[in-house]
Amino acid sequence: MADNLALGNIVEGKVVRIKPFGAIVSLSNSAHGLVHISHISAEFVQDINDYLSVGDIVRVKIISIDEAKTKISLSIKEAEKEAPVAAETPKEPETVEYREPNFEDKMKSYLKASNERLATINKRNKKR
Repeated sequence: MADNLALGNIVEGKVVRIKPFGAIVSLSNSAHGLVHISHISAEFVQDINDYLSVGDIVRVKIISIDEAKTKISLSIKEAEKEAPVAAETPKEPETVEYREPNFEDKMKSYLKASNERLATINKRNKKR
């Protein structure tokens, strides 16, 4: 494996495939790793596509390496907890403000999803 691909290192990679259980990230020409769905975000991830897209560049922490099986486990969640890589230059602060979703936002989201599920069930029942 490449020098920078050591346990605990934070590296950048490109999302090359998205599966229901996680995202495959290309770390170099020959090395790929898996970010399991539980390691994509600190919050619950229902659909990976809400967080990642093919072609995205992501910072990941190498959490395990199995050289015998050539498997690398990665974590975006752990990389976000760590300090930025020393080689990175400071970025301009973004002007977009993030706010935590409050109870009302969560309820609106829940009700919307619930109504969509109910509409789908009603459509299926009408076809019968």
